[in-house]
Amino acid sequence: MMSLYVVAVGKLKDAWMRDGCAEYLKRLQPWCRAAVIEVEEYRLPENPSPAQIAIGIEKEGERILAKLPQNARVVAMCIEGKQQPSEQLAAYLEKSAADGQGTLAFVIGGSYGLSEAVKNAAVLRLSMSEMTFPHQLARVMLLEQLYRAMSINAHAKYHK
Repeated sequence: MMSLYVVAVGKLKDAWMRDGCAEYLKRLQPWCRAAVIEVEEYRLPENPSPAQIAIGIEKEGERILAKLPQNARVVAMCIEGKQQPSEQLAAYLEKSAADGQGTLAFVIGGSYGLSEAVKNAAVLRLSMSEMTFPHQLARVMLLEQLYRAMSINAHAKYHK
């Protein structure tokens, strides 16, 4: 059975986002093992300098790399990543499983993004949109897309 992980920086602050994540994790259960791994956010001052931001991104990157599941195929969610339709994500999940790569870790960085080390560890860089979304909302959106992709592969009625 496939294992999908969302490795994300920070804790969800709003109950509706936590509820949304819990709902999609529950919906994924028939098709895969799915979990969210939270990584501690690096605390920055209120108005951080570019150097402080760079240090924060690197420290978060170290924490992310330390939390990645062993032998996971890493997918970095980043603005410069490739955009693709849900059907293509579904095909990627299906191909990964067929290739014997049944463990995937989708990584969402903090509000300043992902370190180069995390991006370089990824076999794929994905972008959700050219629009900007809060990194916490991205977690709910990503879990929904993973559920949609799995439902496409299962020929369920969710995706229209």
